[in-house]
Amino acid sequence: MRILIAEDEDVSRKHLIYALEDAGYSTHGVANGLAALEAIEKRQYQVVITDIKMPGMDGLELFSNIRQWHPDISVIIVTGFGTVAAAVEAIKNGAEDYITKPFDIDDLLIKLAKIKEKHSMRREIEGLRVSAGLVGSKIPFIVKSAAMNQIMDTIDKLKTSDCNVMLSGATGSGKGQTARLIHQLSARKDKPFIGINCAVLTEELLASELFGHEKGAFTGAFAMKKGLMEVSHGGTLFLDEISEMPPNLQARLLKAIEDGEFYRVGGTKLIRVDVRFIAATNQNIRTLTASGQFREDLYYRLNVMEVAIPSLRDRRDDIAPLAAFFLEKYSMKYKKGITAIAPEAMKTLKEYDFPGNVRELENIIERAVIIETTNAITRGSLPQGISIFQIETLNPEKILTIDQLTKQYTEKVIEQFGGNRSMAADALGISRTSLWRLLKE
Repeated sequence: MRILIAEDEDVSRKHLIYALEDAGYSTHGVANGLAALEAIEKRQYQVVITDIKMPGMDGLELFSNIRQWHPDISVIIVTGFGTVAAAVEAIKNGAEDYITKPFDIDDLLIKLAKIKEKHSMRREIEGLRVSAGLVGSKIPFIVKSAAMNQIMDTIDKLKTSDCNVMLSGATGSGKGQTARLIHQLSARKDKPFIGINCAVLTEELLASELFGHEKGAFTGAFAMKKGLMEVSHGGTLFLDEISEMPPNLQARLLKAIEDGEFYRVGGTKLIRVDVRFIAATNQNIRTLTASGQFREDLYYRLNVMEVAIPSLRDRRDDIAPLAAFFLEKYSMKYKKGITAIAPEAMKTLKEYDFPGNVRELENIIERAVIIETTNAITRGSLPQGISIFQIETLNPEKILTIDQLTKQYTEKVIEQFGGNRSMAADALGISRTSLWRLLKE
């Protein structure tokens, strides 16, 4: 790791250079902020250690320039007793940390070790993106586990295809992100990507959203409205929770897919479109098809290529890099100088089953960033109920039935989310209707 030291006092600068090179770091020293910027333009540095008070461009102005033009460089502020408040404010604005004079070299080495770990994780994440062929992609897609590498192999084969795709997987596993990635890597990437959740609208409203409507088509239709199929012409339409679509709409959607044309609600003009469909479900749609709850012909129209997204608990190798990605994202959003996840906290995350999948991991990291007061996520910043349910050692006299276990687990999940059944249903990977039926039974 290469370090640049900006310090106008010769003795202090030479002292830092000697101590850090003795610890194995490559260092270079300059006497002011302007010289530091010139050095950064000539050579790549991972860390800049800068004094606040320097002639000409001071440390805070240097930090501001680095944050704007070289955001990948970590900055440590050097401060005296009278400038600690300014250093703390810099940390709130994105500086990595600060040290005080006289220098505590051991403390500085600890801070640098954490920064090195952070940069190493960042390189690993970028390496995962490169290996997955995602360089230049705007989608935060982390791929390390064997299971997700198989998914990426499938997505790679879809780059040159325009076929419809069916995504399956539990709620929060990343179906929406996968759909966006398939679109962005396709020839349709410069055209619209539009999504709709089929489970949250009534049949009438869903028909209006998909196909549009003419003025006066129904009560409240005061003007003509284009539907999402029309708006997404040339691009991709993502149909989330497709299994919740009412049967009548399934038939209408099937005809629109087959013919590439449709009528707006209440309309007589035929609308022709070129749309790629990506559908997603958290249910076993084959079972629904076999039972007649979902049209078999629509299933085959949408399921030209199926991509099954594994739950996070089935790809635990992705937990650490995903957590690191979310940490960097929310540390920047909330202007917190949190750069690492403590080993005991990471161990807890890796052992947790994540019923809410990637979405739950992101929520946990965001919450931890908000409440953490140190520069590393600790176990105390994670939710107390992160291990909300454990199966006790089996007692032959107290073996529970599957129904009893399901009831206990469901109640625990609902309790975990403060009684919010919608959030509980998402975490359990079922629809709110299915949760209602489960509770009723």
